[in-house]
Amino acid sequence: MAEASISVLQDQISCSICLDLLKDPVTIPCGHSYCMGCIKGCWDQDDHTGVYSCPQCRQTFTPRPVLRRNTMMVDMMENLKKMGLQATPPTHCYAGPGDVACDVCTGRKHKAIKSCLVCLASYCETHLKLHNELNPGNTHNIINATGNLQKNICSQHKKLLEVYCRTDQQCICYLCTMDEHKGHDTVSAAAERTEKQKELGETQRKFQQTIQEREKELQDLRQAVQSLMRSAQAAVEDSERIFTELIRSIERRRSEVKELIRDQEKAAVSRAKRHLKRLEQEIAELRRRDAELEQLSHTEDHIHFLQERLEDFCKEGLVKISQTVKEVHILQARTREDFLQYSCQLTLDPNTAHRN
Repeated sequence: MAEASISVLQDQISCSICLDLLKDPVTIPCGHSYCMGCIKGCWDQDDHTGVYSCPQCRQTFTPRPVLRRNTMMVDMMENLKKMGLQATPPTHCYAGPGDVACDVCTGRKHKAIKSCLVCLASYCETHLKLHNELNPGNTHNIINATGNLQKNICSQHKKLLEVYCRTDQQCICYLCTMDEHKGHDTVSAAAERTEKQKELGETQRKFQQTIQEREKELQDLRQAVQSLMRSAQAAVEDSERIFTELIRSIERRRSEVKELIRDQEKAAVSRAKRHLKRLEQEIAELRRRDAELEQLSHTEDHIHFLQERLEDFCKEGLVKISQTVKEVHILQARTREDFLQYSCQLTLDPNTAHRN
């Protein structure tokens, strides 16, 4: 209970702008208290409008209220400081680069956690509590903190975009429905969001179905590629085996042809050598005969010349006859076709024919 009371007291004596214990406290006409420097800096920003408001309750004041120190609050703060009471440490961090800053904080701003589409402002945890206290019943549209709230404002009427024109396919404010979008098919942005959400869900369903189909096609294609690779490998192995056998067959045939050529070479060389030997013998015999004839041509004995020459002619004739007889083949007719080879056409002459 004591801790709860201290917490409530700390909230009451803390400045809602700097979130620290009140320094040089002042109380404005609505009853809320702030640091002199904090509220002065906040109102200095409103000098161009001439309307000043309380950061907590939003009550407006015209003209600018004169700020006076709350002496009672000053004395209470001094006593509390002597008792060692400190400001409640913030549970949230300050806004950094890329963060959405609280629009209510002055000085070093804290990180905003929510944004209000009605107030078009972003709030840190402390100022969000104040916002909700001033606007009970969740009547405002609160979203996660966003730094681009102006996109929700109509550029022409400076009002919140909360209507959707189906005719022109764009978001508009309620004043646009009475101006350039008068007579168009319009619905609330929330209703259109519901319809678009259904369409989005249907589109997502189609995407998921397409993804499943593509994944099935991908799986089938991978299996086809694997099958193709296996078939190609089998074809390569078969071709290697076939060509290996073919090469062996060609090598074997090459050896056989080489051996046949060598055998034919040996036979031809052998025949040539025999023929060469006969020619050499014939040349030697001719030379011997030529020498004898040369010697005979110089003999002075006519009888001896004639006898030797006649004997030589007889020997030559006998050799020619023997050679001719060797070359003649004896023809023996065996069939009717063989006999018909020697048939001829006969013509009967009545003058020479026998009378019988």
